[in-house]
Amino acid sequence: MSHTVSRARMTGIGRVLVIVYAVMALAATGRSFVQVVRRFDEAPLAYSLSVLAAAVYILATLALVLAHRRGWYTVAWIAIVFELTGVIVVGALSLLAPALFGHDSVWSYFGMGYIFIPLVLPVFGLWWLRTHRPQREAA
Repeated sequence: MSHTVSRARMTGIGRVLVIVYAVMALAATGRSFVQVVRRFDEAPLAYSLSVLAAAVYILATLALVLAHRRGWYTVAWIAIVFELTGVIVVGALSLLAPALFGHDSVWSYFGMGYIFIPLVLPVFGLWWLRTHRPQREAA
């Protein structure tokens, strides 16, 4: 018996989630570009992590859009878990060794200056993925 993955359209909260991830991807990409071009010598670790965060946001956004496909659903989980882990590690590192960071950033102090969006967003994303698994249908 052949099975195909449902191609259900994303609606409601799922669309909002993708929009927020897309905005974060654009913001993180622009910010990291400016940081690397203009001030990389001030805080190379922080700005390298900023580039990595931008890449993760881009991947998470794409994976969420395609999450109705089982392979992309897994990629979305991995990207968002990686994002959450990064926010926790960088947040803790920014508290323990603030000299590594040239100034407050989106990722430092667990995103405190940004209303904790970098910390809350991946938790919400993982919840949404858990409640919206791809459905299999008979062909």
